Amino acid sequence: MPRGFVRMMVWMAAAALLPGCATGISKEVRSQVTYEGGFAELQQNPERFKGQTVIFGGKVIASEMLAQGPELVVLQLELDGGDRPQDNDQSKGRFLIHSKQFIDPAIYPQGTLVTVVGTLEESQERLIGQMAYRYPVINALEIKRWPPPTDNSPRFHFGIGVGTVF
Repeated sequence: MPRGFVRMMVWMAAAALLPGCATGISKEVRSQVTYEGGFAELQQNPERFKGQTVIFGGKVIASEMLAQGPELVVLQLELDGGDRPQDNDQSKGRFLIHSKQFIDPAIYPQGTLVTVVGTLEESQERLIGQMAYRYPVINALEIKRWPPPTDNSPRFHFGIGVGTVF
């Protein structure tokens, strides 16, 4: 193979992978994070960490407009190196996102992956079915809505024979 062709293929591969390495949260806001612990520790005693700036992500369970402003109910998921929630069944709990900015429920429907940086304000006890559950409440500084993942796996088709298409 010509050397120029190989070099061009390497550059194309690098360019295709580069967007996947980008972080979802701005550097300015990311630098404000003061809480470095895990979600489980925060979940057990949210009042202890009140006022800390946190970064968490997950999958939207519900979004609605309340009298005091918009609210997202989020199932916590671990973040990858680019701050994107890992869409799997490994969750440590749930949390609420409140915002002073308008969050349209149509843009954040159930199943949307989000990452939030915000201040831990309080916790609220609510029911999940008939079980009491304590939700940490995060007052958002920045919310990143992630696009649905795309399947970039190679596509192959191999066939032998004669076929017709109508």
